[in-house]
Amino acid sequence: MSNTSKLVEGKATPRGAYPHIKRVGDFIFVSGTSSRLPDNTFAGVHQVDAMGTMRLDIREQTKAVIENIKDYLATEGATLADVVDVTSFLVNMNDFAGYNEVYAQYFNKETGPARTTVAVHQLPHPNLVVEIKAMAYKPV
Repeated sequence: MSNTSKLVEGKATPRGAYPHIKRVGDFIFVSGTSSRLPDNTFAGVHQVDAMGTMRLDIREQTKAVIENIKDYLATEGATLADVVDVTSFLVNMNDFAGYNEVYAQYFNKETGPARTTVAVHQLPHPNLVVEIKAMAYKPV
């Protein structure tokens, strides 16, 4: 059984000792993914005023996260259709409706993956409001 880890070129470098994806046999595990961009800025973060007030957009961040996951999977010849399990972490459950709205643009309840969504106290950066980890099944 193959067991490989991969950092995906052109994406933000992980903030710790872990790969973007790990393949074990026919399973692909995607590490917790955020909306962080390669230049260490974040999608879905807008400065509102000169005092530094930020608006954190759950819809933009969710879209960026899922697009990152899609790109990671593509490096293994997989697509979002191959995702079998998703765990999502929201800093605020008041964002659930916006997150769910964007999520439904990529997955549906009839054929989509199993999913768990939990609220967390915080994520690794104060500009993050959502992080998603995923597992896909794609025979080699």
